[in-house]
Amino acid sequence: MLAIKNNIMAANAARYLGRSYDALATSVERLSSGLRINSAKDDAAGMAVRELMRADIAVIEQGMRNTQDGVSMLQTMEGAMATIDNALVRMKQLAEQASTGSYSSAQRIIMNNEFAEMAAEIERIAKSTQFNELKMLDNTTQRSIRFGTATDDVITVDSADMTKAGLGITTGTAGYELVSDTGAATADADWVTVGVEGQSVVTIQFATGAVTEDAIAITLTFAHGAYSLQEVADLINAETQNLGNDANGVSKNYQMASVELGDGTNGRLTNQYYLTLKSRLTTADGVTMTSDLSTDDATLSGGWVDAATVAHAAISLVEAIDQGAVNGMMGQQGGTGINLLTQDAAVSALSSVGTAIGLKDTARAALGYKINRLESTGEVLAIQMENLMAAESRISDVDVATEMAVLTRNQVLAQAGTAMLAQANSIPQMALALLR
Repeated sequence: MLAIKNNIMAANAARYLGRSYDALATSVERLSSGLRINSAKDDAAGMAVRELMRADIAVIEQGMRNTQDGVSMLQTMEGAMATIDNALVRMKQLAEQASTGSYSSAQRIIMNNEFAEMAAEIERIAKSTQFNELKMLDNTTQRSIRFGTATDDVITVDSADMTKAGLGITTGTAGYELVSDTGAATADADWVTVGVEGQSVVTIQFATGAVTEDAIAITLTFAHGAYSLQEVADLINAETQNLGNDANGVSKNYQMASVELGDGTNGRLTNQYYLTLKSRLTTADGVTMTSDLSTDDATLSGGWVDAATVAHAAISLVEAIDQGAVNGMMGQQGGTGINLLTQDAAVSALSSVGTAIGLKDTARAALGYKINRLESTGEVLAIQMENLMAAESRISDVDVATEMAVLTRNQVLAQAGTAMLAQANSIPQMALALLR
């Protein structure tokens, strides 16, 4: 029916043209974004699956970065251990050198100084090596680092104690020690005070069985004076560094007294200085210390004697073994540490350093196979991520070749629809011929 009020053909052509245009727009959107699914209406189920896969991919990517960070951390610690290894090898070389009898006491002191410096460097490395402020070689921060989240998918790395104490290479004169229990704010702070004019003689004597070291008599001559820690140490060392030679011509000179800075351990306060007296012989197992005050009303107070118990004459300052110092006195205890000051001490140190190398090798090997595990985990995660990305791509990504064919078809349909709509719009004009 020829009609001019309702153009049914034009409406039909316009409807199909709209569908072609919408399809054309969808193809352009997919080719522009590279995605088959750009909104939920494109594929609701596919979008849900894709988003879950994307979350899994993101987690795996972070897991890969975590393993790489873990490898970097362990490599940092392992590199520090390599340096510790060099120091231990040098210490063992020095111990072997000092274990022979062809060196003098002065030469052994030089060897021992380097030996102690190597141990101090090991301590410094162990306490200063860190990764993101995490320390793994310091015994004060025992920890287990866990890589992973699932209970059945965790790699745990334990810290290693590479300090001198942990390796058993704490250096010192061994033998016997007198250790103060009272600290001073600075090395120059008052320590021992003589209560009257005149002088006081303090005698210190270390012994081992039937062998007795030379008695050291320290004379305090300040009138109403106070002696600093360093002055006391200097007075003592002035005596012990002038002992001469023994019957075999070996020098007996050594440094008995030292002023040490407390580190918060062994009852010593941080940033407080303490006085320590050490024996010359590494086999020393006993000590006596007495004070001969010059007058009946004299007192000696401070870090050596409890003033409340002092009267006069010979006063014993020795406390029970291993009980430490109390009431401002000097407590006696077995000395600690290894050294190269004698041939026997060097042989003992050689064994201790050998044990330390074994401990270090065990800990370093543990880091090595943990690194290998982390690297293997990283490879597995990379494969998992690759497969997940491939699966997500099949769901989400557009097939460009197929979509180009669809685009071409939609372009032709849109062009044809436009042409037919133009024709349909011109058909009602045919009715004008009948009206003429």
